[in-house]
Amino acid sequence: MDDEELEDYDREVELALYREYRDVVGQFAYVIETERRFYLANEVSLDRKDTEHDFYFELNMKDVWVWDVYRSDRFVSSVRVLTFKDVNVEKLSQRDFELPKDLSLDK
Repeated sequence: MDDEELEDYDREVELALYREYRDVVGQFAYVIETERRFYLANEVSLDRKDTEHDFYFELNMKDVWVWDVYRSDRFVSSVRVLTFKDVNVEKLSQRDFELPKDLSLDK
């Protein structure tokens, strides 16, 4: 594989991951960013843990989708992250789920 083919492959994989994200984001309540990964989750707890000279964060998530190109299964039941870095947790706005018109049972 030459460099151009490798770049095309990387672009296609990233685009497929973005499309998957776009398709599943409506099923989740929270967006979580850490220094290493991006997550979607339906339950999140974030606790600051103090040590003698520093602190860290313990992040627990349930019903999770992980933004990671290299994972074969991005849907996981729970994730635990320990980090000294920033953690960003945002609650997504609730959207009513609507079936596409061609799948609707209403006439």
